[in-house]
Amino acid sequence: MTDTDPSRSLTDEVAAHREPSEDVGALFVNRWSPRAMTGEPLDESEYRPLFEAARWAPSSRNSQPWRFAYAARGDEAWETFAGLLNEFNRSWAANAAVLAVLFSETTDEKDRSLQSHSFDAGAAWENLALEGARRGLVVHPMGGFDHEAAAAELDAPSSYDVEAMIAIGERAPPESLPEDLREQEVPKGRKPLDEVINRGGF
Repeated sequence: MTDTDPSRSLTDEVAAHREPSEDVGALFVNRWSPRAMTGEPLDESEYRPLFEAARWAPSSRNSQPWRFAYAARGDEAWETFAGLLNEFNRSWAANAAVLAVLFSETTDEKDRSLQSHSFDAGAAWENLALEGARRGLVVHPMGGFDHEAAAAELDAPSSYDVEAMIAIGERAPPESLPEDLREQEVPKGRKPLDEVINRGGF
């Protein structure tokens, strides 16, 4: 990897808006969720590694409860996935190269409850997002879509919960977004560390 690799140093774009308070890997700080995408397709070799990264996430009892259903631009199922989005998200996510829905299995093979299924699926999402950031791709999670329709139209078994939808694509200039979204196309800050950790109790 070169010194310009986002896992080694903050990008100029991120450094202008974010400053970590502790010494952490730059990849964590460089990951953010742009919306502007080119609308161009990605070769399968460009996005499958994101799912491979997700595959290596940790999970309770190694249950690996996450499942990703996806459609790439040009697939027969593309309109089905795009049709799940609410109007706001469709206004920009329609330019993605890949749309995915993340599901998590709520019970194991012995029908025992997997209490951490959402937590574990979140770990898989984070791995996917970090790999996308490492590759310079847009990876943006969404809650604004029809969860019930996603389960029904994508034939999810009843033992799976719908967690999130994800847009993946090539970056585009903010000017390509609807006007009301352009000013939001910057890395957001975070609460101070001492506001989210409490030694000895809540």
